[in-house]
Amino acid sequence: MSLTLEDLNRSSPEHLLTGPTGLSGLYEHSDWIVLAALQQRPFASIHAFKMALVEVLERSSEAQKLDLINAHPELTGKAQIDPTLTLDSQNEQRKAGLAFCTQEEYAALTRLNQAYKSRFSFGFILAVRGPRGLGLTRTEIIQTLERRLANPRDFEMAEAIRNIHRIAEIRLNEKMNTSPVIGEMIWDWHEELAQYSEDEVSNPPVLTVTYLTPAHRQCAAHLEALMRETGFDQVSQDAVGNVVGLYLAKPHSADAAKTLLMGSHYDTVRNGGKYDGRLGIFCAIAAVKNLKEKQIRLGYNIEVVAFAEEEGQRFPATFLASSALTGQFNPKWLEQSDAHGVTLEQAMRQVGLDPSQISSIQRDPKQYIGFLEVHIEQGPVLNALNAPLGLVTSINGSKRFVGSIKGMASHSGTTPMKTRKDAACAAAELALFMEARAAQDADSVATMGIFEVPNGSINVVPGRVNLSLDMRAPNNEQRDALCSDVLRQAELICERRGVQLELIENLSVSAAPSSKALMTHWKQAIQALGLKVVELPSGAGHDAMKIHDILPQAMLFVRGQNAGISHNPLESTTTDDMQLAFEALLLSLHSLDLAQHQSLNLS
Repeated sequence: MSLTLEDLNRSSPEHLLTGPTGLSGLYEHSDWIVLAALQQRPFASIHAFKMALVEVLERSSEAQKLDLINAHPELTGKAQIDPTLTLDSQNEQRKAGLAFCTQEEYAALTRLNQAYKSRFSFGFILAVRGPRGLGLTRTEIIQTLERRLANPRDFEMAEAIRNIHRIAEIRLNEKMNTSPVIGEMIWDWHEELAQYSEDEVSNPPVLTVTYLTPAHRQCAAHLEALMRETGFDQVSQDAVGNVVGLYLAKPHSADAAKTLLMGSHYDTVRNGGKYDGRLGIFCAIAAVKNLKEKQIRLGYNIEVVAFAEEEGQRFPATFLASSALTGQFNPKWLEQSDAHGVTLEQAMRQVGLDPSQISSIQRDPKQYIGFLEVHIEQGPVLNALNAPLGLVTSINGSKRFVGSIKGMASHSGTTPMKTRKDAACAAAELALFMEARAAQDADSVATMGIFEVPNGSINVVPGRVNLSLDMRAPNNEQRDALCSDVLRQAELICERRGVQLELIENLSVSAAPSSKALMTHWKQAIQALGLKVVELPSGAGHDAMKIHDILPQAMLFVRGQNAGISHNPLESTTTDDMQLAFEALLLSLHSLDLAQHQSLNLS
């Protein structure tokens, strides 16, 4: 018999710890964590109990955290799992296949475990059941151990605690006989879509899906079929390759219903992750599937758009798919060529798209309520806070510049320091100023992503540096002040050092503050799930920032694993967090429906 939420809220702590489904061992040999969390009863949900457990550990001392880490067993790789381990640990290691290591795998695990403990003074902790809960492979475990050996000690200690929380989450799900069924479905959808890649024969697999390639068109067909299977009333592909699904509102006696727009993009960067963009598509499809299965029609239409292009990987233009919906598609983009000399127009016609129809897909803002987008965070904030969901307050505005600093190339041995015109030193000084200046603001960032010395030589003072400047902030005023200070400092540095500065602005994107009204629905949903509301800006660009030009928008971030890394094969999130994102989206849809109904009654 499994535990229930009512048991959790009403049973004595002693009773909850005992028995085969008891909570003793939820945290390895550390029942004090459970007992402290139970003091916060009653819990509105299992999610709320999980967050209470997280908060207990956040308040604990470093010594308590180290004791907890050291209470966990080593990932042994022994031929037979160590019988001294708890039953939960034995089961977890078996699911990862650690009882069946080859001689080479056992040697690697032994060596790496010893190196890890020597470096950090505590043992390596990994939730070997993994993001899906089915178990990581032995290769994945060894690669993770190798990678994490390079981390700083403070980070690695926090990463160990994060993995312990994940271990406890899976154990708690089993004790309460619950599982993230929808999250698992969404996870599987990602895996199915990831089979289409331009790098089909790469080993290990590489995910690359750029605009209008064969893999891209396979993704579009797959998404179109999925929308049809899950209950959309109308499904089509438009003139730029967006896959569009429409779920109609309940019949209205008055005016035609308005439409809520949702979605994200399905193209990827080269060698990218599986969840960037696609999570927003699949959460929206899952919500429609749920409504269809329950035979629920809302007071508004739901339009889900899987945007065909956002990343700007094959052609220089970015956001061309969402730009088409906002009426901002630039016809000159059709002349842009890819690396093989194929123009955008040629590529579109080759796959049967008609560029002359692009203007016809522009949306009329009067017919829409707004835009909601779910997205993996692509950053470390939620991961560091052990928070599964985050509410985006604004998508940062950005400006980018490319150019060069020109000095004088000269012999590194014969040119005195005081007479040098070193372009690299000027660029380095500017990079450090950017770092310091951005740090003065809340949420501003500045990056010199390109720092290149053409034809550099070990014995030549650099005469030229090609560089880029990328500056972002939550609002345009803050962004512009940052840019102004950096550009002024660049001029002063170059003037003092006797070098020449050349910069061209090649991107200027306005910040996209989230709609307060739409944020309210996300916020209520997060609270209803028993979670704390974490607000944060988005430093990355999203389709939502383009849609913002014509519609109110609000985004929900989902925690990423591996320190939130994105645009990388290590990009990941868990089925439990996907489940929460789905539930938050569904609650928001119903909340918005109620608000629309009340608004109609008042008018």
